[in-house]
Amino acid sequence: MTTNTAIYPGTFDPITHGHFDLIVRASKLFKKVVVAVAVNPGKTPFFTLAERVELAKLILREFDNVEVCGFEGLLIEAAAEKEANVILRGLRAVSDFEYEIQLAAMNRRMQPAVETLFLTPSEQFTYISSSLVREIARLGGDVSDFVAPVVKSALQRKLAQSPDKHHH
Repeated sequence: MTTNTAIYPGTFDPITHGHFDLIVRASKLFKKVVVAVAVNPGKTPFFTLAERVELAKLILREFDNVEVCGFEGLLIEAAAEKEANVILRGLRAVSDFEYEIQLAAMNRRMQPAVETLFLTPSEQFTYISSSLVREIARLGGDVSDFVAPVVKSALQRKLAQSPDKHHH
């Protein structure tokens, strides 16, 4: 069997239990998993790239075969650099599917040797998204069920510093 390295790209803004669950399962399937945190110039991230990488590293430090890095530019270039032959993507809902299929086709067109593999999250995590977690935190809700304690406190710190807190 070929020893595969998978690259799991995302904004991870912030990393959630859903992401963690997927990474844990991937770490059992692949010799190595590279969690690639995207700069994502299209979106203005809540956490900086450095903060997102740091949070992911903290949460994943117990896994010997998981590496976290930041990346900018094309995913297939990051994949080549990390010698990853599999791109890992999580599919939460049917709504993710169309975009993901398009992305997979483009990546295959640019780099046929790299396969895209989809994993679905465990049922209890299907509805979790980073944007929902940020929204709940922003509105003062409890995000303990969705993110690790270190992420929860990072969210609270960040919101405490932010000038656009809404006081009603």
